[in-house]
Amino acid sequence: MRKKLLIVLGLVSLLVVLAGCTQIDQDITSESEGIWNSFFVYPLSWLMVNVAEVFQAEYGYGLSIIIVTILIRLVLLPLNIKQLRSSKAMQAIQPQLQEIREKYSSKDQQTQQKLQQETMELFQKNGVNPLAGCLPIIVQMPILIAFYHAIMRTEELRDHPFLWFELGQPDPFFILPIVTAGFTFLQQKLMMAGTTMQQNAMMPQMTMMLYLMPIMIGVFAIFLPAALPLYWVVGNIFMIAQTLLIRNPMMDNKEASTGGKK
Repeated sequence: MRKKLLIVLGLVSLLVVLAGCTQIDQDITSESEGIWNSFFVYPLSWLMVNVAEVFQAEYGYGLSIIIVTILIRLVLLPLNIKQLRSSKAMQAIQPQLQEIREKYSSKDQQTQQKLQQETMELFQKNGVNPLAGCLPIIVQMPILIAFYHAIMRTEELRDHPFLWFELGQPDPFFILPIVTAGFTFLQQKLMMAGTTMQQNAMMPQMTMMLYLMPIMIGVFAIFLPAALPLYWVVGNIFMIAQTLLIRNPMMDNKEASTGGKK
């Protein structure tokens, strides 16, 4: 979990750096050169503009962002399902993992090798991939950066209003940042649903992420174009619905396998 936290912080920092220093002052067109422009930014820009033209309405570009966000989440759905299952499996084995850590608490090299060996055996036995939770984050980060560039480098998207804000400008009333932080917290909370206080005590990094991630995302949403918080809000609502739909069958299967014992 500590590695996941470091990866998240590193990738968010990368987002901030790349968002401000990569051709952001040049409009994106079909003539834009480079792999980044040709395969990431322009396809997103083209898709959002063409979806908006279908609506031919005042709020068409905002609706386009919502629809494209849902499409992206549908494409990433298999990875997110794998992440959720791996997270639940990791929570379930925390008592056994704690026993192994206590058994091999010594810091000498031989003991630490045994600790790693038994930990990996426990992961394999229970079908846990400790990197599964990081994969969706790694995949989404280039999409998020490309989304930012597509908004800021496409005139129709950048200068278009939606509800009370301009898509290419920060929310002047800070409503979206607050809503973004709230839905991020709710989504993280649902990921931890079903865990006991003992399990949470064994996973302090996950508890830290529960509070750190919403604050971090909310602060970024204050300064970024409102289109990105809109993307986060829609994406989090999708993730909340996905978690509820997937978690309930998982919990039912778990109860059935244990004879209904709590």
